[in-house]
Amino acid sequence: MFKVTILKLKDVIKIVIGIVILIFLVTIISKIIKKDDIENKENNVIQSGLLQCFKTSIPVAESINNPEKGISKENTNSLLQSILVSQISTIKGIDEKSSSQKMAEEEKTENLENTEETNGETQEETGEIKLAKEGLTTEVVTPNPIAESYNVTYNNVKIKNQTDYELTNEILTPDITIENKNIVIFHTHSCESYTSSPAYTYTPTGNFRTTDLNFTVTRVGTELETYLKQYGYNVIHNTDYHDYPSYNGSYTKSLQTVEKILQTTSSDIIIDLHRDAIGSRSDYAPTVKIGDEEAAQIMFVIGTNAGGLYHPNWQQNLKFAIKIQEKAEEMYPGLFKPIMLTTSRYNQHTGKFANIMEVGATGNTLEQCLTSMKYLSKIMAEVIK
Repeated sequence: MFKVTILKLKDVIKIVIGIVILIFLVTIISKIIKKDDIENKENNVIQSGLLQCFKTSIPVAESINNPEKGISKENTNSLLQSILVSQISTIKGIDEKSSSQKMAEEEKTENLENTEETNGETQEETGEIKLAKEGLTTEVVTPNPIAESYNVTYNNVKIKNQTDYELTNEILTPDITIENKNIVIFHTHSCESYTSSPAYTYTPTGNFRTTDLNFTVTRVGTELETYLKQYGYNVIHNTDYHDYPSYNGSYTKSLQTVEKILQTTSSDIIIDLHRDAIGSRSDYAPTVKIGDEEAAQIMFVIGTNAGGLYHPNWQQNLKFAIKIQEKAEEMYPGLFKPIMLTTSRYNQHTGKFANIMEVGATGNTLEQCLTSMKYLSKIMAEVIK
């Protein structure tokens, strides 16, 4: 006989539900196991690849999974993340550096273009002050020269003595000490000008004269002032007219100017800057070539009391001129013409080292005279310590 089991519908439903749940659980567990295997394999590949890429540039990567290095497997992901951040920062830095280099190159190109644009411009236009150099070849290159005239020499300094005084060694030896570093520059003949040139073109309002002080000896005084200040001297430069509207009485007016300056500023060095007044030779341009530059020659004019006017300082004035010119002949021979010693006083009683300096003549250009100031200032800086 057969045994027959009778199942109730309710029990069948329970069994079916149990089987479904079991199948679902088995499926989920299988997927989880499979996913873990895949992730482990992927992690191994990533780790191996990163180690290969980074271990030469980041030595610490070599220690991953190495117990001896003290880095555990649990810290691997954290370490890899740090490495990736580091590498990304490095790549960013390289990119920023490349950008900076590009900007620097563009700036360099722009500066070069600006430099090329300013080539040929004057010092006045660029605002650049170039001090004189030493050791340059010097040669007198005066066109249509006038023969030098002198009758006294002291070492390498030539003097044209127009007085009856006998210039003894005691008078000529420049044994002076210059303690006051204030320098006064003024112009008794403010309107004296030069031959017009492409760089400095002007319309004369007289025989090599103009009231436009940008083209006269006054402008030369400004150049000397600028250079002397570069050497640390205190310079008072007066640019008043003294020969305009009237030429007569110029020395009386300039004396008043100097005396007024000395009321507030003590100074021993007082320079009355002129242009050589030779009018019969408009082509006369006393010139010296220093290196590659042409400069107008300079001449000291030193007054005395031989004309009867009170002038206790004339020998001190002469010693100063000799001291400057000695150094000039040593550094830039030919920059100065022979010193002219005269019977007139020329307001030089106002200071121990007062003098007239005549820069160039009517045939010189203004730029030649400006160049002279570069070298004159260097000489003075060597003497006035």
